[in-house]
Amino acid sequence: MADVPFLAHPRRAVAVTDSLPYFELSEYCAVHSDRVETVFRTLSYVDVVNHAKRAHAPALFSAGLADDITPPSTVFAAFNHYAGPKDIAVYEFNGHEGGGTRHLRAKLDFLSATLA
Repeated sequence: MADVPFLAHPRRAVAVTDSLPYFELSEYCAVHSDRVETVFRTLSYVDVVNHAKRAHAPALFSAGLADDITPPSTVFAAFNHYAGPKDIAVYEFNGHEGGGTRHLRAKLDFLSATLA
């Protein structure tokens, strides 16, 4: 159950949010502009998007469309690359909590259906 998966597509995250921790990457790259490609190549080793294609278990993702910590477009990048059966719960007015207690109910329903 990938609630607002963190560190998915960091290059995109840096482009669309100035929230921490991505702001720190922007600051570092501003000072070390000669290392930008090295920074993002290194981050690619932990980028969730690059690992999602190897996952095959059923998955439930969540995205809060008002999330400035884990931008929705990065969540959808991970979701779109996920190789297994998947579903995503989208919460239009939620932020990083990704649906909060409402999503807890969705996770319990997902577990019930998946483990039955």
